[in-house]
Amino acid sequence: MGRFVARRLLQMIPVFLGTVTIIFFMTRMLPGDPAAAMWGDKAADPAQLAAFKHDRGLDLSKWQQYLHYMGDLFTGNFGETLAGRKVIDVIGEALPVTVRLALLAFVFELVVGVAIGLFAGLRRGKAFDKGSLVLTLLLISIPVPVLGFIFQNVFAIQLGWITPTVQDSMNLGQLVLPAIVLGSISLAYVARLTRTSIAENLKADYMRTAVAKGLPRRKVIGTHLLRNSMIPVVTFLGTDLGALMGGAIVTEGIFNVKGVGNALYHAINLNEGATVSGFVVVLVLVYLVASLLVDLLYAVLDPRIRYA
Repeated sequence: MGRFVARRLLQMIPVFLGTVTIIFFMTRMLPGDPAAAMWGDKAADPAQLAAFKHDRGLDLSKWQQYLHYMGDLFTGNFGETLAGRKVIDVIGEALPVTVRLALLAFVFELVVGVAIGLFAGLRRGKAFDKGSLVLTLLLISIPVPVLGFIFQNVFAIQLGWITPTVQDSMNLGQLVLPAIVLGSISLAYVARLTRTSIAENLKADYMRTAVAKGLPRRKVIGTHLLRNSMIPVVTFLGTDLGALMGGAIVTEGIFNVKGVGNALYHAINLNEGATVSGFVVVLVLVYLVASLLVDLLYAVLDPRIRYA
């Protein structure tokens, strides 16, 4: 196990460096001059503009900027925004909000998705199974902006249960509805994966053996059936946690949540390469850690899996 974890950690290094490098050059090669944009519609004074670029190292070549950026990155310095604010402070404000939103969405899709998939798989071909297939197909077919608008209209305007937009992004209660919207599409995939896996494993030899031994139905389903059926679901959930963090940009825009998506959207509009790169670094780390945890969970769910 120790060798496996060490090898995976070493494999993360080139993936991390490669992703950060690609994002750095992509953001720095966007058209337009972000420094000149600081003056808005007014024409920038050439001397002031030159001094501004020199202070932030924008007058260096792209490769020099890259070497400076990577050197600072390993000391925990993510650079500064064009307004002179530290990027790490911007991330520190936005990240906790998106982590809360993503975790709420993750718990929602995990609990509700697995429950729907389990009951649909156990009742394959019956009314609940057919109803779950229609529901999940609808969730997959409806784009997130449309789903967010429907939820806002029903729960905020028609029923008056909530405000149309989030007033306090650190309030968990106000993040519930955006989390449901964010996790709805993933919930549909979790439900379908669980249903298919449950239906297939019901025919397995070990299930017939467990039933023949006279084990209680709850133990047969919980210990044998559900545990062995969760491997493909865990694989999806592991990659989806990172996708929820990055994919929150649309949901945060709809509900005015002050998280990573909101900050990233404004940074892209302002062509702030340092801010965009800083957020991408954090999201890449989330993806890599989630992927490692998924691999470690395999052996817990199925002891036959051994790490070479």
